[in-house]
Amino acid sequence: MRHFLLRRLAAVPVTLFALSFLVFAATQILPGDVGRVVLGREASDASVRLLDHQLGLDRPLLSQYARWLGHFVTGDWGTSYTLHTPVRGLLLDRLGHSLPLALTAFAVLVPVALGLGVLAGLSHDRPLDRLISTAGLALGATPEFVTGIVLLLVFSVRLHWLPASAQTDPGAGGTWQTLRHFALPTAALVLVCLGYVSRHVRAGTIAVLGSAQVRAARLRGFSSPRIVLRHVLRNAVVPATSALGVQLQYLLGGIVVVELLFNYPGIGALLLQAAVDKDLPTLQATAMVLGVLYMLVVLLADLVYRLLDPRVRLGETA
Repeated sequence: MRHFLLRRLAAVPVTLFALSFLVFAATQILPGDVGRVVLGREASDASVRLLDHQLGLDRPLLSQYARWLGHFVTGDWGTSYTLHTPVRGLLLDRLGHSLPLALTAFAVLVPVALGLGVLAGLSHDRPLDRLISTAGLALGATPEFVTGIVLLLVFSVRLHWLPASAQTDPGAGGTWQTLRHFALPTAALVLVCLGYVSRHVRAGTIAVLGSAQVRAARLRGFSSPRIVLRHVLRNAVVPATSALGVQLQYLLGGIVVVELLFNYPGIGALLLQAAVDKDLPTLQATAMVLGVLYMLVVLLADLVYRLLDPRVRLGETA
């Protein structure tokens, strides 16, 4: 485990360097001139060129890249071209909005996906198994913006049960109000991820049910609920760990669309607006932070997987 952790940590600087290069290159191919976007269509060409010069955008690309990377590493993430506020404070504030939403979705996803996956595995090849598997495939193939629009139309517009916006009203406060506002975006995120995770849990459950361990438990007269709690659930969680890690990464990406759809001021909405406004400091810093979060999630998922499955650790030491 220690060797694995050291290898992964040693790869972090290389990965971050590659990520920074990709982020910078991607922001360079966005259409439009920064000076023109910031000053507006009516600005003169001289004013646009002067602003580009003041921002250092007329320098060679490698010089711009080295300057931006140096500032980013030292914590100087610049000032937003359009909002005129320091990017670091702005980004951390939006991240503070997005993480609760993503973690709420993840907290709902884990027990629901485990429950449905185990239920499908226990009902292998029966109607309930086919229903859960088919519904999971259909939901997984449906983009979150489609699921979100349907949820909005049904539960907010038609039934008036839940608010259309994920943003809590100022002064409303309270956990209950926050949960009500989070309900629809959380459901949109969970429904997209549910089928993928439950399929892994189902496969793990079926494999465990056919194992000698479970057959021996049955011969000893253990009840079905005891077998599920003692043998099936724990072993079914192991193959689902990687799937949950992948879906947590997806939640960080999918939240961009959901925040826009449910009018939520999170990091996804900030990223999208920065891309539209060609606000390079905000766009580059946001993309880098999301990339670092992706890396941390992958590392955490791998660590949990190795802790839960001793066969992986034995394979590494063999």
